[in-house]
Amino acid sequence: MNADTELNHARRLHVATWLALVAIYLIVAICMASSQFSFVVESGLLASVETAAAFAAVGYVISRWSWGLRPAFVLLALAQLNILFLCGTPLSYIAASAALPLQDHSLARLDELLGLDWPGYYRYFVSQPELLRYVPMFYAMIGWLGLGVPLLLGLTKNPLRLQQFTLACVIAVFVTALVSALFPAVGTYQHYGLPPETADFRATGYLVQLDRLPFVRDGSLRALNVTQLGGIVTFPSFHAAAAALALWGCWSVWWSRPIAIVTNGGMLVVTPLVGGHYFIDVIAGIVVAVLATAAATSLRLPSMDRRGAMFGLRQRTEPA
Repeated sequence: MNADTELNHARRLHVATWLALVAIYLIVAICMASSQFSFVVESGLLASVETAAAFAAVGYVISRWSWGLRPAFVLLALAQLNILFLCGTPLSYIAASAALPLQDHSLARLDELLGLDWPGYYRYFVSQPELLRYVPMFYAMIGWLGLGVPLLLGLTKNPLRLQQFTLACVIAVFVTALVSALFPAVGTYQHYGLPPETADFRATGYLVQLDRLPFVRDGSLRALNVTQLGGIVTFPSFHAAAAALALWGCWSVWWSRPIAIVTNGGMLVVTPLVGGHYFIDVIAGIVVAVLATAAATSLRLPSMDRRGAMFGLRQRTEPA
């Protein structure tokens, strides 16, 4: 695929990503209008919206020049990912409010059938304080998804991979929220009766879920402060999906592969511990990421010259 063809396909995927985001926002809006959910408008939410709007505005302005097209893809991808995560968490809370029967016993049973021993995994880490110090760092690598990968792909002039990655993230968030509604779970610590806090460790992801999920399920929590909610999804693990997505995004840049393997591999290893996830949650998260990237990379769209122009990414005849 030559450079012009790649850019044109990236433009079309860019428009498709916006349409997917609009669809998700409409779903969230309809669900909130027909339920007791509401947004808490506060400074953090407004700052996030303003940041996304600024990225998008600057991106569309500089995309009108050939020199600015590739940087524009980075800014626009950052805007799209920012907007995605502003709606992704509320979507998972709305999904959890369906309050279907908890599936902890089924998920634990699947781990057992696969020969995976979660209590043994837990006891190993707790007995290794020198390893525990690195656990929060690797768990926090999910931040690489929304900032590091777009910057890497932008700086290395991979606009098509960048837009495929962005669309894959949108698909993965939507699928994760939908599946989590059908297979809700509290998590491993409660199921196995193990402490999520020790002298050297605190399962921060799990504790947030334990604090929020019961109130979402019983209807007590309906005011959504988006920037302070935290994740409540057990199956499938979005941390695992994020690690797989980030690894796939970085793989096209050969020199970033060792770093991507270490950081995202480490995130996969610690996700069951910090998030209280069953191993099957991690496996399912990886499957979601694989399917999302397959969908994003296989999508073939017809020419969208006029619609592309509406979104600021006009067709060009000169080399970009």
